[in-house]
Amino acid sequence: MKRLIVTLEYPPQIGGIAGYTYNLAKHLPAEETVVYALPDKQAKEFDAQNAWPTYRLRPYWSFIWPHWLRLFFQLSALVSAEKIDMLYVNHVLPVGYAAYLIKKFKKIPYTLFLHGTDIAMATSTPSKRKKFIQLCLSASAVVVNSEFLKNKLLSVVENLADVRVLYPCPSDNFFDQVKNQAQVDLLRSQLALSGKRVIITVARVAEGKGYPHLVRFMPEILNKVPNTVWLIVGDGPKMNEVMALVQKNNLQNVVRFLGSMAPAELPKYYHLADLFVLLTHKDDTHEEGWGTVFLEAAACGLPVVAGRVGGVEEAVLDGKTGMVVDIFQEKDAIESIVKLLMDKELAHTLGTAGQTRVRDSFRWNKEVLKLS
Repeated sequence: MKRLIVTLEYPPQIGGIAGYTYNLAKHLPAEETVVYALPDKQAKEFDAQNAWPTYRLRPYWSFIWPHWLRLFFQLSALVSAEKIDMLYVNHVLPVGYAAYLIKKFKKIPYTLFLHGTDIAMATSTPSKRKKFIQLCLSASAVVVNSEFLKNKLLSVVENLADVRVLYPCPSDNFFDQVKNQAQVDLLRSQLALSGKRVIITVARVAEGKGYPHLVRFMPEILNKVPNTVWLIVGDGPKMNEVMALVQKNNLQNVVRFLGSMAPAELPKYYHLADLFVLLTHKDDTHEEGWGTVFLEAAACGLPVVAGRVGGVEEAVLDGKTGMVVDIFQEKDAIESIVKLLMDKELAHTLGTAGQTRVRDSFRWNKEVLKLS
């Protein structure tokens, strides 16, 4: 079966959906896989490294409504040229509209992939909700990233015949041994981490990721573990706010802002750390459906402290691979972080258990079999 993966987020763009769609393509047979993605200045070099074809096109018209109708004509041409048997649709709105028409006029089925925020966005108004339900019911299958998201979907769309949970997994490079320890040691020196206990957070700096809460917790953490350093890998709309909070709390010598980086660069930074902390929580518009970064940290042997929300407890087993906390219970959250910074034996036990679990149960080459 030849599949066309349709996505508006794809490398070299950095992000959760971009990583998901790339790993999906990477672990399907290359001769049966085609990708539709947006143009990018670095796309030519990136796409040349992959064995499957990638079409980089702009999906919207500027002055003709509906704007996404351009995408329909593009996909229609690709379906014929590449002899596509199935569309794999990410971004249910508006990509799902085009896929629905492809099915209607060209008799090519589609599978919907839902990542979390798309359900909230697609049900934000009665008209969108109606269209979302229609698109789901018309799909050959709907793929979600957690049991939590499956239950959320089924509360909106009744009588879905085929809903599959395909867990997003770490990229294969997270399972490799450190190939260049000297490079890790150099980074440790450059970031002045010698003799420090290191927390790392890898996530978009946005609502629901808990950055302001951890900034607020840090003075108390430092009272108990004075040699703590916090590495932040990521960027986003809340970056200026978080930086201002760091300055307000006089944490400039404690927090290292490293910016966004490609997945290939991440493992060596995880190997600098003693503990992964991401205090996820529900906000007004979003509830974390999963949390691939928790599995990335675990693959590198790190214990984690995670905020209890959505599907996070499927990614982190409380008391077994890390600690899951209610971030609004400040004392408990701080105690969990401090305990794993101070108790190296417990941290090692949880980190090792997490690494074993991820290696055994969360591999892309196994997950894609669920699409068969």
